[in-house]
Amino acid sequence: MKRGTIITIGRQCGSGGREIGQKLAQKLGIPFYDRELLRLAAQQSGLAPENFELYDEVPTSSLLYSLSLGNHGVMLGQYDMPIHQKVFLAQFEAIQALADKGESCVIIGRCADYALREREQVVKVFLKADPQARVRRLVEQYSDLTEKKAADQMVKTDKRRAAYYNFYSDSRWGSAEGYDLVVDSLRTGIDKTVELIAAYADLRFPE
Repeated sequence: MKRGTIITIGRQCGSGGREIGQKLAQKLGIPFYDRELLRLAAQQSGLAPENFELYDEVPTSSLLYSLSLGNHGVMLGQYDMPIHQKVFLAQFEAIQALADKGESCVIIGRCADYALREREQVVKVFLKADPQARVRRLVEQYSDLTEKKAADQMVKTDKRRAAYYNFYSDSRWGSAEGYDLVVDSLRTGIDKTVELIAAYADLRFPE
């Protein structure tokens, strides 16, 4: 894979996105950014780190979200920018700064594919899986979750991620048209999905 290639991963809850991202970065020998991006954004922006924890991939109010559907983009040109938009902008700029370094990396979520939409060397991946398979994975991962609780958490997390992405980007979360590669990660398997993404990235941007 060519140096400077960035792989962004959107994911349904329970699809193994973090594990796949970590293993992919390890396989390729490049940095991995999930919650690590929050620390970078806090450092670069000067905003309090707790703001990033509080508003990480959290959508705005339902009223503003409804209004945004007619604008198809980032609503940042306001007189008094709300804190959740300051947090998004700081993450947006942190992602751009990573790309400016010219180094390869893997970034999970946080509208990274949208932040890098003008960049040439980006592989945009979305991970999905059957709901029942995702519930089983969540129950296996977290011993305190019953199937019902896992299913509720899964639905709420996906709704939150979709609302966040759809508000801030000009695309629809999970829509195949917005990605280079959409993979049923639990049907393919975690390790095989890692191999698949790595192979695709190498084919797309060979050294």
